[in-house]
Amino acid sequence: MSTIQSLKIQKRALRKAIGSKLSAIPTQSIQEQSYSIIQHLGSFPAFSRSKSLSCYLSMPSGEVDTSSLVSEILDSGRTLFVPKITNRSGEMEFLKLYGKADLASLPNGVWGIKEPDSDWQELDLILLPAVAFDRNFARLGHGKGYYDRFITKYQTTFHKKPLLENYPFFRLVGLALREQLLEKERIPIDKHDWSMDFIVTPDEVLTNSSPVSFDASENAG
Repeated sequence: MSTIQSLKIQKRALRKAIGSKLSAIPTQSIQEQSYSIIQHLGSFPAFSRSKSLSCYLSMPSGEVDTSSLVSEILDSGRTLFVPKITNRSGEMEFLKLYGKADLASLPNGVWGIKEPDSDWQELDLILLPAVAFDRNFARLGHGKGYYDRFITKYQTTFHKKPLLENYPFFRLVGLALREQLLEKERIPIDKHDWSMDFIVTPDEVLTNSSPVSFDASENAG
């Protein structure tokens, strides 16, 4: 068995195990944890200084609820982009939302309906969902590679990850429920996987002192 096949099997098993736990989290717990996470994020310099950012539209259960966060970003006058899956081969783009009316017009099951404008690449940070994160800042996605491909495309095109001017870290921020944060080295990774720069939980903000390389060849895929 190849290393890649072994990693896929390990990730699949981990997703299944964690997915069972996430599906059992009471709605009230998710709401309480999400509120604490958003409170932490509000006092987080990387977030408060951002002018253009992306935030995912959360699923009904099993992950941090971002509905109030999305409204807060729109109310602040900052530029907000939401992810839209463009095809089944793992491609994703970010589409700009122009306000709450725009958000309310999105049909169920579709990430966005507006075409992105020309400055979508000027993202200061990306708020990422996941099945799980670990304390080595590894991210376990849902297995389609949408975010990893997008970040690689962004880096290859603009020769940088989302970055705030005069701020020492790059802008990949994972949002995690308590049940989604694992201990160190629990998530198997390969060269296509981007690690997080920060992870925000209901209890703490974790900062990665060793951001991943800018070398696109190490993260191509």
